[in-house]
Amino acid sequence: MKPAEFRYHAPRSVEECVALLAEHGGEAKPLAGGQSLVPLMNLRLARPEALVDLGRVPGLDGIRVDAGVLEVGAMTRHADLASSELVAAACPLLADAAALIGYPAIRNRGTIGGSMAHADPAAELPCVAVTLDAEFVVAGPAGRRTVPAAEFFVDHFTCALAADEILTAVRWPVPSRAGGWGFREFARKAGDFAVAAVAVDMAVDVSASARRVRIGVAGVGGRPLRLAEAERALTGTRLRPDQLAWAGDAVAASLGDGVDRELVRTLAVRALSDALTRIGA
Repeated sequence: MKPAEFRYHAPRSVEECVALLAEHGGEAKPLAGGQSLVPLMNLRLARPEALVDLGRVPGLDGIRVDAGVLEVGAMTRHADLASSELVAAACPLLADAAALIGYPAIRNRGTIGGSMAHADPAAELPCVAVTLDAEFVVAGPAGRRTVPAAEFFVDHFTCALAADEILTAVRWPVPSRAGGWGFREFARKAGDFAVAAVAVDMAVDVSASARRVRIGVAGVGGRPLRLAEAERALTGTRLRPDQLAWAGDAVAASLGDGVDRELVRTLAVRALSDALTRIGA
């Protein structure tokens, strides 16, 4: 099936993008990598009046670290995230999650901004954003603003972007203390959409007790979630990779109704084990 008729715009600046979106009054869509929007248009589940292509706007891609912050431009491809030495050093959890997205063709075309704005509740990058307290740089008619990850994702395929705004970058705080990380997901086959995923970031103190514990889950509701209750239960405890059944129970207990707790519990134990192994605990 082919998409419904639409107008195509190829702006050359962020300001021109915003102006075009405002001009169409909510009937236009930004086009980033197109890996989510184009299939929806082909199925006519999305019928925008116009597409505003971000691909020719300078300054929307790139990866840089400055003053303890990793900034990733919204048009940066998933493949570049997965292969970047900067990302691997500053935010290895992000690199690992990006490597699990779809198939090579999708990773070579899909962008971090497109994934975040699409707000699939089971997607890898939104889960990592919530887990690591990322913030989103948004441009609109009133200028630029930043939105914390906890507020950016609203519900199924709904984010905090207004119809006349675009995402320009995502910023990730680089932890002052190195630690371990783990990202585990379950999909029916490699490359398919994940059914559920668990992200873990942690560090231990000199007594091998958990000093920093951050756990995010995807696929268990309308948006990715931080499991604050489970984080509190694990913080200050001594964890070992071969004794994590109780930690998985703490994660499962913090989930709402209607969730496959056993699946998430299993993913959490594996992600926690990966994190501890990387720490050397």
